[in-house]
Parts: sequence; structure tokens; C-alpha cells
Amino acid sequence: MIKETDKGILVHIKISPNAKKNEIIKTSQETKIKITAQPVDGKANKELIEFLAKTFKIPKTFIEIVKGDTSKEKSILFKTTDKEKILLLKKTL
Repeated sequence: MIKETDKGILVHIKISPNAKKNEIIKTSQETKIKITAQPVDGKANKELIEFLAKTFKIPKTFIEIVKGDTSKEKSILFKTTDKEKILLLKKTL
């Protein structure tokens, strides 16, 4: 689910740590992101933010996990008002 807020774009995703490679899988019901890092000491969250920043060419400081820090289900805020980035996020996630 994607929701526009006054701060940016809020996206609800599921994360799957310990994957073979980092990738985004979109289905009709949800968006799942596979991350190679283990869910230990915040490593998976750190790699998730780095992966999203690189994928969407957004600074890491513009991406914040607002809910689900220790859960597989997360709410991520992309702090951007750039229309092109917003369209790319909506299309990909």
C-alpha cells in the first residue's frame, strides 16, 4: 500500500532477510523486498535502506522506517516531493 503524506510517500512492505540477492517482488496483494543481510543488530534494516536509496537514487537520509523496526512488515517513509521519484516509487512498489 502506498499513501502520499505531507512529508512524502509512505509505503507498507514485507521484508525477507537472508535472501540470495536483494530484489523487489511486487504482487497484486503486496510488495516484498528480499535482503541478503541477516536480521541481527539492525543489519537487515540498514541494508534495506541502502538498497532502496541505490534503487531509487534517493539519499539514505530521505528514507525512514517509521513502523516495524523489528518486524518483517514495515512502513517506510520516503521524504521526497520530487514528482518523478514519486511516480517511480508508485510504479515499482
